[in-house]
Amino acid sequence: KMPEVSEVMTKADIKPKSVHRAKIWSDDVENLYRFQQAGYRDEVEYKQVKQVDEVECWPETGFVKKLQRRDNTFYYYNRQRECEDKDVRKVKVYVY
Repeated sequence: KMPEVSEVMTKADIKPKSVHRAKIWSDDVENLYRFQQAGYRDEVEYKQVKQVDEVECWPETGFVKKLQRRDNTFYYYNRQRECEDKDVRKVKVYVY
């Protein structure tokens, strides 16, 4: 299950304090990979841009199921892991 981002956080223009690259795969890295594939920094930016309270996730895994890109087309994701080991180091992890 994805951690909830408070309503206050999504309404403000929140900027990360630092960023680093992921070193190993995890559920969080998987979801960040999906947001970044769709053109967003992370869940916080997605919720700010798209003005949504919830992101649709697979109930079995908690991975992001569907994201709307900035050009309004959709990305649909599988229940299983999509971020391969070779792509893990490409994922940026933002710290707020």
